[in-house]
Amino acid sequence: MITDNFTTIILKWYDHHRRTLPWRGTTDPYPIWLSEIIMQQTRISQGISYWERFMKTYPTVGQLAAASEDDVLLLWQGLGYYSRARNLHAAAKQIVAQGHFPETFDDIKKLKGVGDYTAAAIASMAFNIPVAAVDGNACRVLSRHFGIRTPINSTEGKKEFQTVDQSLLPADVPGKYNQAVMDFGAMQCTPQSPDCATCPLKESCVAFRTNAVGELPVKLRKTEVKERHLSYVYIRCNGETAIRKRPSGDIWQGLWEPLLVEGETLPTFDGKLTLLKQGVKHVLTHRILYADF
Repeated sequence: MITDNFTTIILKWYDHHRRTLPWRGTTDPYPIWLSEIIMQQTRISQGISYWERFMKTYPTVGQLAAASEDDVLLLWQGLGYYSRARNLHAAAKQIVAQGHFPETFDDIKKLKGVGDYTAAAIASMAFNIPVAAVDGNACRVLSRHFGIRTPINSTEGKKEFQTVDQSLLPADVPGKYNQAVMDFGAMQCTPQSPDCATCPLKESCVAFRTNAVGELPVKLRKTEVKERHLSYVYIRCNGETAIRKRPSGDIWQGLWEPLLVEGETLPTFDGKLTLLKQGVKHVLTHRILYADF
C-alpha cells in the first residue's frame, strides 16, 4: 500500500538524514518539553542556544518553577512571543505541584501553553504514546504527497491531516516517526524550492506527478493586518532612566519600556525633545508597527 511505503521510506530517510539536536536521544520529558516550547515560532538554528542556556540555568523543572518570572523573561530575551516564556514558567509550577511530569496525552495537554501538537510530540517522544504530532512540516509533506487540497488552517483541514497522519503512524516507534516527518519537511520537502529531484517519495507523490508542488499545501488567508503607531520618549534625569513595566492585557505584558505615547499627540516637556528616529517599521504576523523615538 502507498501508506505503508510512505511510512517505511520516511523512517529509512530519517535514519540517514536526521538532524543532530541536543534533546534527541533522551526520553526525559523535561528537556523535550522545553525544546518544543522554545521552537514554537523559532528557527532551530536560533533556538538551540536558548535551549542550552535554559538547561544550564535550570537543569530541572523544579529549578525553573522556583525562578522569578523576570529571570525567566530575561533568559528568554530576543526570542519574542513572550507569552511562551510566561506559560513555560506557569507550566513548570503545575508540574512541580503534581509531583511529576504528566504521562498521558490528555494530562500533558493540560499544561499551560501546550496544545495538541506539543502534547503529541512530548507524549510520543518521552512516553512512546502512539499519537501523531501534526505541525506545519507534516501538513506540507502530507498535502503534497497525497494531493490533499483541504486548507491546512481550516477546522476540516486540521481534522483531516490529523486523521491521515495518525493512520500512517507506526505504533512501535511513534516518536521516531513524528521526528522523521518533521525533519523531512524541514530539510527535503521545504516550503520553497523543495528538493524533488532527490526525494525518495517522488514516485508516489501526487504533487510531483501532477506538477502541483508549488500549489500545496492550501492555506486560507484569514489574518487581518493592522497598524500601530507608537511614540517612545527616552527620559534621563539626574543620571537615571525612566522606564515602566507594561500592564497585563496587551502584547509585551510584563516587559519594560520607556514612556510610550500611542494614538495621541506627544505632551509638552520642560526639557528639550529631540527626534532620534522617525517611522521605524517592524512587521509582525498580524501587526505592522511604526515607531518614532
